[in-house]
Amino acid sequence: METLGHLGHGFSVAFSPMNLLWCLVGTTLGTAIGVLPGLGPALTIALLLPITYQVAPEASFILFAGIYYGAMYGGSTTSILLNTPGESATIVTALEGNRMARSGRGGAALATSAIGSFVAGTIGTLGVAFLAPVVVKFALAFGPAEYFSLMVLAFITVSAVLGSSSVRGLTSLFLGFVIGMIGVDLQTGQPRFTFGTNELLDGVDVIIAAVGLFAVGETLYMASRRYAGKDEIVPLKGSLYMTAAEWGRSWKPWLRGAFIGFPIGAMPAGGAEIPTFLSYAIEKKLSKHKEEFGTVGAIEGVAGPEAANNASAAGVLVPMLTLGLPTSATAAIMLSAFQSYGINPGPLLLTTQADLVWGLIASLFIANVILVILNLPLIGLWVRLLKIPAPQLYAGILVFATVGTYGISQSPIDLIILYLLGAAGFLMRRFDFPTAPVIIGMILGPIAETQFRRAMTIANGDWSVFYTHKLSLVLLILAFIGLAGPQIWAFIEHRRRRGPEHVPGDA
Repeated sequence: METLGHLGHGFSVAFSPMNLLWCLVGTTLGTAIGVLPGLGPALTIALLLPITYQVAPEASFILFAGIYYGAMYGGSTTSILLNTPGESATIVTALEGNRMARSGRGGAALATSAIGSFVAGTIGTLGVAFLAPVVVKFALAFGPAEYFSLMVLAFITVSAVLGSSSVRGLTSLFLGFVIGMIGVDLQTGQPRFTFGTNELLDGVDVIIAAVGLFAVGETLYMASRRYAGKDEIVPLKGSLYMTAAEWGRSWKPWLRGAFIGFPIGAMPAGGAEIPTFLSYAIEKKLSKHKEEFGTVGAIEGVAGPEAANNASAAGVLVPMLTLGLPTSATAAIMLSAFQSYGINPGPLLLTTQADLVWGLIASLFIANVILVILNLPLIGLWVRLLKIPAPQLYAGILVFATVGTYGISQSPIDLIILYLLGAAGFLMRRFDFPTAPVIIGMILGPIAETQFRRAMTIANGDWSVFYTHKLSLVLLILAFIGLAGPQIWAFIEHRRRRGPEHVPGDA
């Protein structure tokens, strides 16, 4: 009942006219961004981070949440009609959705995607509302040693999930550590890595780093891969609504996808890719129309993964709000927005910033309703966005990034840092190094350092504090399994395939 009371208070915040307007703007903008290939919520939120210096925190986070949910919806349009997933989480949607579109059932694919996203998003948001207070009670038992061990677990798991390999992810994470250490050490008062530049004494602004790596870096990367010719957009045929038979084939995958996506998204090593592929595999196994998979397109192969995608997007908010752990690129950018307001997400956030947190959660319910209203009737408008010339699109992003960054402090040094990090982001994308762990390292690195120092101070320099505390030991063991487990398993599989060693000279 207490949660329902908090949620009611959240709706009173979210239903204020200005917050409703921000929610509408966010969902509309997010849908438009999700439709455009190569763009995503992380890039868009990074581009809009400078507005956090101008508006109230409740308004900005309602805007960002609307963009986040909207982009999850919009990405399905590109996958279905263009066979070009806007994000890795919508790869599975393209498998069956594009085949449905080519066989004249694109309207049904878009409809089951939109309605399934609404169902799963609502279930996921309910999960956030009721699970977050439970996680908070658990997190209040954490001391400095436990928090440091939790950070180590987050570094290992998130780096492995967000990169093509653990080594690449950890390399990006280390770069974020180094950037996060720039500035004055708060405990000793000594400048670190400033190279005699006074502008760096306050450190590198996380917002500038996020805009540089995501907006500038991603734009340069997309522009470098621009090729002659146009992708074929499959025209919509028939009704945008589903038949009774298609409804009957969709509702169970929606529910299954939601209950697969949310818990995996809420895990520190979750993400959206695992639940979407898992949902697709389950629906293919359970379907009575297996012959449609991979041929004319099976509607279950769109309904389940899209529901899992949106439910996992809601799940990502649980560790971010309650533990301060971002488990996706978008969550990392949103965490940097919290820091720009001087707010540190964690167990006390739900009580110290009740208006913000519960208003944000309530706005997610509203965003789901708005998105259903926007997606089905306006699908023709979203398809036209695919025809925006790429050069104008990329130039516009760079202009917004530059103007927004300069507006933060009117410092030319910020612009130099912006484009240096943009160039680094481009090179990282070019050589397949994930950029999200850099932001995670910048944000969580200093926090981990602080918690490590506190733990060592309390224990009088005794390292055993990290393994004599049971919870800290469990977290460190999980981190070790996350780091070494895949390599050990790969070695075992390799040995199993090779069979017993042959010794030369044996008969």
